[in-house]
Amino acid sequence: MNDQDSTDGPGLETRQRIVLAAMELFWEKGYQSTSVAELLQRAGAHSGSLYHYFPGKQDVLIAVLDMYCSGIGPMLLDPVWKNVSDPIERVFALLAKYRESIVTTGCTYGCPIGSLALELHEPDPPVRERLAANFSAWTDAIHGCLRAAGRRLPKDVDRAALATFVLTTMEGGVMLARTYRDVAPFDAAVAGLRAYFDRLLARDAAKRTRRASLIARTSS
Repeated sequence: MNDQDSTDGPGLETRQRIVLAAMELFWEKGYQSTSVAELLQRAGAHSGSLYHYFPGKQDVLIAVLDMYCSGIGPMLLDPVWKNVSDPIERVFALLAKYRESIVTTGCTYGCPIGSLALELHEPDPPVRERLAANFSAWTDAIHGCLRAAGRRLPKDVDRAALATFVLTTMEGGVMLARTYRDVAPFDAAVAGLRAYFDRLLARDAAKRTRRASLIARTSS
């Protein structure tokens, strides 16, 4: 079978169209509620095409999770951070992007990875590993921002743990906003995180000021 069926339209290979259609449907309806027939209809593909590339529906899910993981930079981070150079503000610019998605969808937005992780209570190891890889890619990006902040954050702050805290703030805020159909819980969660960052930044700034004052006194 050719990589692209003659009836499948130009521009995208059949496999890619199936994965993109699955990304949409799994986000809109969930994995369990999406039938193979719906997936084929959305992708404009035939059953033979699907099973040529994917032995089963779970294999489509794995491909979706792989695409999310490889696309976190070009699909999410790069557009959000394009005009934001400050590493701390990059963290909050990313959270603001999620807020925008919440508002523009009438508070029905759910993080695609978080939604799948909640839906699949006991995922098979290959699925669980890829869900974890997606979360790790997200926290690694935040961890990079926190490392780039350098001495602005106190030396004793566990930056990896703080990156995980940012992730849980986002996921929890998104879930509550979707449940209540109100962006206020998300805003409250982010405001609390911002206040915590402000305290960390102020604490280290005060420490540096005291150190500079002591050096000035001892050298005078």
